[in-house]
Amino acid sequence: MEMKINNRITWVVLILLTTTTALITEFKYAAYFIMGISVIKSMLVAFQFMELKYAHPFWKTALPLLILLLAIIILLILQ
Repeated sequence: MEMKINNRITWVVLILLTTTTALITEFKYAAYFIMGISVIKSMLVAFQFMELKYAHPFWKTALPLLILLLAIIILLILQ
């Protein structure tokens, strides 16, 4: 089974973001950057691999808002 070029590019971006996450763990505000990277990664997975881009507009709006809300709540807890 051959991977589409868009899936391959997304996969490479996910690997680069994961590597970036591992490299920035020692910085002072690493938790904020890691949370931001996690939000980006979850959006990439949702829209590319879960095919949210073809879903009803409600889900295209609801899932990103829920992911952002969860990230904000986690960051507030970490403070």
